[in-house]
Amino acid sequence: MTSVRILLLMNLRTLLIPGEADRLAVVRRPVIVVMLLSLLIGAGTLGFRYFRDSSWLESVYLAVVTLTTLGCRDPANNSTTMAFVVVYLGLGLGLFSYSLFTLGQSLLDPQFRQFWKQRRMLNRINALNDHHIVCGFGRMGLTICQYLDRKNKPFVVIDTNVDALEARCAPNNWLYIVGDATDDVHLHQAGIARATALASVLPSDSDNTYVVLSARMLNNDLQIVARASDDKAIEKIQRAGATRVISPFSSGGMRMARFMLNPSVESFVEVTDEHDSDLELVDIQVREGSPLIGQRLAETRLAEHGVMVLAIRRSTGERLMPPPGPTEIQAGDNLFAFGHADKVATVIAECEGK
Repeated sequence: MTSVRILLLMNLRTLLIPGEADRLAVVRRPVIVVMLLSLLIGAGTLGFRYFRDSSWLESVYLAVVTLTTLGCRDPANNSTTMAFVVVYLGLGLGLFSYSLFTLGQSLLDPQFRQFWKQRRMLNRINALNDHHIVCGFGRMGLTICQYLDRKNKPFVVIDTNVDALEARCAPNNWLYIVGDATDDVHLHQAGIARATALASVLPSDSDNTYVVLSARMLNNDLQIVARASDDKAIEKIQRAGATRVISPFSSGGMRMARFMLNPSVESFVEVTDEHDSDLELVDIQVREGSPLIGQRLAETRLAEHGVMVLAIRRSTGERLMPPPGPTEIQAGDNLFAFGHADKVATVIAECEGK
């Protein structure tokens, strides 16, 4: 029963997305207008073809010049044709003028331009693989995006605040989707099936829980990091499927305490977070087929690359901190390494067998 209620809630929430119907109406309006204009010209073409026995090309020409009131050629050569022209102009002229006005208004509508901008954005997003998704573009979301941008990691932002996205993402050429991150449609648009990690930093704990639940159902292998405001919310979000849950208040307090006790150590660790830092502290996964599998740690060339392995976590959960030199590297190991960014990138490619 619980799973059924969750699915019903997800479907209901999808139907109640604010503004989605308006955006679709703005996009459909030009299509309807073009179809109406085509119908008017088509009716005039058939009429002139029937009453004047003109060729198809001449009939189209007469329909257009008559409907636009250009009058560059008199189509009436008998009373029947004259009567048709009067009826055709009487019924079509007002409709034609209104259609042109509506079409121009639609093309200048901000929502219409936003729709096509999003279509171009979606084409770029569809080309991504192993990227990151950031749900929420508040202060934490902006900080995450800036960090990912500095590390040259591909990412997509999802948020409902169009002004904030336009002001921050557009100038930096960041990919973004305007919409509710709790809606599965927008998660699919962000390429969640191909993503490697997702951060949910929405203002509400309930929204973060919902995003984590949806993301876990859509991609079971996804690394999910979520924000929570208190311990109760942390437990709920973890049960929903989050890999890690961060409480800004708790983590900030613990960090301040570490600064009080070990200021020098914290300053050293903080080096990796500086904007112009060339140092990286990373988690390297040893995949099947990696040339490092079966080698002892001391036999590898990691140290020659300037990369220091601080710890190893086995696929069984065993942790080696610090790992001794004779430790044999196995498939599925996670190597926690520290070194220069360019050297670390080379080692990652080697360890992951790329």
